[in-house]
Amino acid sequence: MAETSPINAQASPPGNAVDIAHSLSPTLVARAAEFDANDTFVAENYQLLKTAGLVEAGVPRELGGGGAEVAELAEMLRVMAHACSSTALAFSMHTHQVAIPAWRWRHQKVAAVEPLLKRVANEKLILLSSGGSDWIGGSGDAIKVEGGYRISARKVFTSGANAGDILMTGAIHRADDGTANVVHFGASMNAAEVKIIDTWKALGMRGTGSNDVVLEDLFIPDAGIAFSRKAGEWHPVFQIIATTAFPLIYAVYLGVAESARDIAIHLAKKKQPNENTFNLAGRMDTTLRAAQLAHQWMVKITQRNAPSAETVNEIMIGRSLVAEHAIKTVELALELAGGAGFYRSNGLEQRFRDVQGARFHPLQQGPQARYAGAMALGQSVNTIF
Repeated sequence: MAETSPINAQASPPGNAVDIAHSLSPTLVARAAEFDANDTFVAENYQLLKTAGLVEAGVPRELGGGGAEVAELAEMLRVMAHACSSTALAFSMHTHQVAIPAWRWRHQKVAAVEPLLKRVANEKLILLSSGGSDWIGGSGDAIKVEGGYRISARKVFTSGANAGDILMTGAIHRADDGTANVVHFGASMNAAEVKIIDTWKALGMRGTGSNDVVLEDLFIPDAGIAFSRKAGEWHPVFQIIATTAFPLIYAVYLGVAESARDIAIHLAKKKQPNENTFNLAGRMDTTLRAAQLAHQWMVKITQRNAPSAETVNEIMIGRSLVAEHAIKTVELALELAGGAGFYRSNGLEQRFRDVQGARFHPLQQGPQARYAGAMALGQSVNTIF
């Protein structure tokens, strides 16, 4: 069992989402290994999160939710990741899909998002996202018909698909003049035209249930289209998405790295210390601190409440730094633990696999470097993603 690291300890107001996450941790810990071993979605944990009030944590209090903003939600997910990284990562996808309209309601006075937020609070709806398919380029086909669109698409990496109520997604409408625009909408997971394909047999994060979701000739009325944008180019809404979502997603990988550190220290203390263990422990904590500081920077950028191309750049620099140092922290934890870390029963092996997921969310290493370089040189970043 991992100990609580003093470098992670943070005070929080009583009764908030962070306290609730702490209170649920023992149950999440007890279940985590079985979900991982059997490639089983963490469905029981989602019921726990619903009962505890975390599904609506990010909904403004005025609309019936917990009123948590990004810093508190990120801390909630970091704590959750110590206990069960799959639960934390899958739930981060719902959490950011709530945090984005909540931000727009608070700071842009967008009334159109209010019904969705109220439904999340009142009905405890689970929102899904498909980052593997719904990034700047878009995916799927939207054919214009009378009164709306017919959608055909396959959305990969839809974490928590089996627990979801609404998939927040989009598809590409190609006009006769050759222009391509992505139309964005919510698709009911209960629709007959929406099917879950069991594809999630993965290296790590095995309990996230990140299956493919297929939309087969699904009709979306014109009134159901939230907004439309040019495919393959950044849009102001995506600047909000990137600035809000990634501090939440990468809080999970930070939590994985921190828990690996705690396990390694626990195992190392059972052996006689020597210069090599001092060196490895010091390098591990130094690397972990870099990940923590980078993540703190991401949260501070979000708290500016001014999403733009510049905030996207800062968030994505932070995302790359958290990924790099979280992965390195877990590698050093394995070295420090020695042979004991190779046993699955000690938990480091799972965290080594789970943290690898940090590599794959956008902006990945190449596009992130190009984006940062273009910003530094005063060039357009509009099509770098």
